[in-house]
Amino acid sequence: MPADNSAHLVTAARRRHELTRSKAIQALRELERTGAAITFEAVARAAAVSRSWLYTQADLRSEIQRLRPETRPTSRPTVPAGERATDASLRQRLEEANARIRQLTEDNQRLRRQLAHALGDQRAHRQPAAERRGSATMGPC
Repeated sequence: MPADNSAHLVTAARRRHELTRSKAIQALRELERTGAAITFEAVARAAAVSRSWLYTQADLRSEIQRLRPETRPTSRPTVPAGERATDASLRQRLEEANARIRQLTEDNQRLRRQLAHALGDQRAHRQPAAERRGSATMGPC
């Protein structure tokens, strides 16, 4: 009579199931960390599992459905959550940009005044047209 190996088969199936779940969870976390679009297809591809198997796992299915709207693909690349700018840092950058704009505006006004003075000085020191040698235009023929 053959030996009963069903206990070993059950143990192997249970181990395979846990390994597969582990791969799916790891793939889901990696997609979330990188800011990639989270879909059943993307998770299945990254974990090397079938989409239908993902649908049978209630907790994984609900997690994918929860994260899916947050990671909708857009026309621009998404920034991972850990690298997104905070409101405070955006305000700081805006204040710095405004200060730089004010500085450039003042510099621009100063340079315009200097140019106007230089052109005025040049015009004041220019000889009248009658005193210049030679004419740029020819007389009547």
